[in-house]
Amino acid sequence: MGDFKNNGRELRPKGDPEKVRVHDFVILELGRAAPYGVYDVTQNAGWVSVGVDHDTAAFAAQSIRRWWESMGNAAYPRAARLLITADSGGSNGARVRLWKLELQRLADDTGLQVSICHLPPGTSKWNKIEHRLFSYISQNWRGKPLISHTVIVNLIATTTTKTGLRVRAELDTRKYPKGVKVSDQDMAAIRIEHDKFHGEWNYTILPRPG
Repeated sequence: MGDFKNNGRELRPKGDPEKVRVHDFVILELGRAAPYGVYDVTQNAGWVSVGVDHDTAAFAAQSIRRWWESMGNAAYPRAARLLITADSGGSNGARVRLWKLELQRLADDTGLQVSICHLPPGTSKWNKIEHRLFSYISQNWRGKPLISHTVIVNLIATTTTKTGLRVRAELDTRKYPKGVKVSDQDMAAIRIEHDKFHGEWNYTILPRPG
């Protein structure tokens, strides 16, 4: 985050280009911004949490929780099951233990069955969130240096399309430490059902009784 080059063009007065830094080394006092998005295919609506700490599985699951509390629950008040399509790697990777544990907590708290379908490795470009949400966000902020969290959140939240896309964005100032270990005991307590077809990628986490 800072006054770095951001690809694209923006209309400015002639002879008055915006000055930016040549190298994009981290400015410690400004830090980084980690956007994690949820795209609702049916509503053509997006939610983006802009984190200020590490992009971990806990951050990913918290972003989904915040979407549900802010947008999803209102749109689907009678829902009993949540279907999530996600990449196979990164903070929501198919092999990440903390991802499954945090989704179990989400299922317990909401009463929802949380079904996950991971896109096979190398196919994340087919994830609808990439070309229906994040591509438009990139177009909206092109040519604009991302100098603060406020600027980033506002640029994301003002992203729209002719087909009716609307986006909400909020800052998440929580800390998400890296290297959190999940024990075998915690994994054994997760109420998970694996699908017969590639169960390592397709599974459902059920709320635990009580």
